[in-house]
Amino acid sequence: MSDPHACISCLRRASLVGRLAPYIERSASGSPSKAIFELLRLSSEDLVATVAANGVEQVLAQVEATSEERLRADIDAAQCWACCHHDCLYPSGLRLSVDAPWVLFGRGNPLLLERLSPGEVATLVGSRRASSYGREVARELARELGAAGAVVSSGLAFGIDACAHRGALEAGLTVAVLGCGPDIAYPANHRSLWRRINEAGLVLSELPPGTGAWRWTFPARNRILAGIAGVTVVVEAAVRSGSLITAERASDLGRVVGAVPGPVNARVSAGANQLLAGGARVVRDANDVLEDLSGISGGAGGDS
Repeated sequence: MSDPHACISCLRRASLVGRLAPYIERSASGSPSKAIFELLRLSSEDLVATVAANGVEQVLAQVEATSEERLRADIDAAQCWACCHHDCLYPSGLRLSVDAPWVLFGRGNPLLLERLSPGEVATLVGSRRASSYGREVARELARELGAAGAVVSSGLAFGIDACAHRGALEAGLTVAVLGCGPDIAYPANHRSLWRRINEAGLVLSELPPGTGAWRWTFPARNRILAGIAGVTVVVEAAVRSGSLITAERASDLGRVVGAVPGPVNARVSAGANQLLAGGARVVRDANDVLEDLSGISGGAGGDS
C-alpha cells in the first residue's frame, strides 16, 4: 500500500477553505448546519463569491500564486500528510458525500486510512457536559468496540468524545476528527490525549495545518464523523446538542444511527432519548453496534 497523496488542485482548494475560514464564519453566522454543508459543496469560484464577494480576484490569486512546493513544504513542516478524494486511501464512506472534503490532512500512521470503511468504523459522540453515567458508558462501549476490532471515531471534545477516545485507546484504534488543523490540539487541555492519538491512531481534519477553530468548523467536522462511519452512536446529549447534527447527517447518508438510553428526567439524556423515540437503534452495549457494522458493506450509504 502506497502513502496517501493529494493532487495540487485539491491542495489549492483546501488552502482556499483555510484562507476563507473567517469569511465563512461571518457568512455562516447563525446558519443551520445544512447551510454550511451547502457552502462547502460550492465550486471554489462560487464559494469565494458567496463569502468574500469583494475580494474574489485577490483571494483566488493568492491561492493560485502559492507554489505546489510551498503547499507541500508547509504540510511536511507541520509533521502532517494529505490525502485527496482522488486517492485510493481516501475513506470510502466519505467519498460518497457530495460535500465531502477535497482533502483530509492527517497526523499518525497514514496507512491506517485503509481501515476507515463504513463496515469498520463506529462514531461515538455526545455531550461535553456529560454525566458520570455517560462518561462511563462511552469509555466502556469504546473499549469493547476496540477490543472487537472496530475503529472508534470521535471529535476530541470534552465529555463523551474524550471518554470514547480513551476507552478505544485501551484496546484498539481511534480516530479524532478536528474542527481545526490536525497539528493543533483542541481543546488545549486535551494535548496529551491528542498526542496519544497521534502515536497510536489518526488525527484528521479538512483544514490545512495551522488553521484555527471557528464556530462553523465544528458542524463541518461532524459531517466527516458521520461520513466515515457505518454506525453513529449518541451516547448522551441534550436536545440542542451538536451531537444531534452528527446523527442527522448520518441518517441523511443512510447510515445506522443509535443512541444509549438515559433517565427520562435527565436533561443531558433528552436528545439521545428523543432519537430513540424517533426510531434510532437502542444501544445497550458493543454487541448492538457490532451487529450493525457486520451488515454494512465498504461503500454503504450516500447522499440521495
